[in-house]
Amino acid sequence: MLKRKSLFILILTINVAFSQNTNCFDVARKGNLSDIKLLFDNDKNSVNAIDDKGSSMLILACYRGNQEVAQFLIENGANLNYVSNNGTALMACVFKSEFLLVDELIKKSVNLDLTDVNGLTALMLAVQFKNTEMVKKLLNAKANTTLKCKQNKTAFEYAVFSNNEEIINLLK
Repeated sequence: MLKRKSLFILILTINVAFSQNTNCFDVARKGNLSDIKLLFDNDKNSVNAIDDKGSSMLILACYRGNQEVAQFLIENGANLNYVSNNGTALMACVFKSEFLLVDELIKKSVNLDLTDVNGLTALMLAVQFKNTEMVKKLLNAKANTTLKCKQNKTAFEYAVFSNNEEIINLLK
């Protein structure tokens, strides 16, 4: 009887732990401010949880455009410079054109020049997406224009390839 109770408690504990871990990533993707606050109140270290694919909660929130959760994570100790297989939180914000979150990351001194697995920076991504306003924002924040990706191209070379005169002129 004691073994059964112990086994039951162990299984229950594993299930609760697994569901909490799963829930934190669900909160990052589609939760709201009260969800993330509750999660944070229960476990302050959850702000830097990494999912099974290597993405942080902040990166997931940024890719999903979940601004209020991403903002909370930024303000409450999330690793702003964590690099996953899908890049960084800044790259996710550039990809989704999340200007307000980019501003918040810049205010918190995010490293603008981190690279993804292909050696691309957030600036290079903004250039590739022909997002002139994002390019301006990153340049104003002093993103490095001389870095080269694994294909040995700079942001300027991506701009030339894109044929976007305004971005080309910004990078000259």
